[in-house]
Amino acid sequence: MLESVGALTSSPWIYAVVALSVLLDVFLPLLPSGVLVITAATAAAAGSTTVAGAGAAEQVTEVPSLLALILCAATASVLGDLVAYRLAWRGGERLDRAIARSRRLTSAQERLGAALARGGGILVIIARFAPAGRSVVSLGAGAAHREVKEFLPWSALAGVAWAGYSVGLGYFGGQWLGATWVGTAVSVLALFMAGALAAYLMRRPAAEAAAAASATASTAS
Repeated sequence: MLESVGALTSSPWIYAVVALSVLLDVFLPLLPSGVLVITAATAAAAGSTTVAGAGAAEQVTEVPSLLALILCAATASVLGDLVAYRLAWRGGERLDRAIARSRRLTSAQERLGAALARGGGILVIIARFAPAGRSVVSLGAGAAHREVKEFLPWSALAGVAWAGYSVGLGYFGGQWLGATWVGTAVSVLALFMAGALAAYLMRRPAAEAAAAASATASTAS
């Protein structure tokens, strides 16, 4: 297992695997795209290593490029968002009914529409870090028929922010703790903590709105 992961991170195929994972996790949030990005960046922190055996020629193991990792992850993130957005835009009555039955999707759709109308799509960036938040926001924007010019710039910023953060975690974690499974695990934990904070921030406005509505109803009665 360890040898397989090491072989992947030292191969040009790591970029394709990372891009495909990030592209698809808008539909399958359980895909470990963030873990893959961090693992590759941790390998990059080790630098090129030279291995020499007794009487054997030196062997140089290549490591991923940080810039290429960020570009692959960010580009795939935006493309995945756009695919989900377009599918939801053209989803028809079946998807509309599914969204109407989901309180989470309905709430996100309403809040996202209000945020984009005000020209402040920071919710899109926050959602990129939350578990399944990217899926909820992309589908919500498409189902609400928001203009692509309102959604795309924020999706691009979200993709760059998430990719840069994930690569930075892996690289600096590898620099400080060593390019080992310990360093990778600590970096992944930091990514999950950011996800938990993003999920809390996404839920907070909805909770505050519900409390305000309840207070208004109580006053009226």
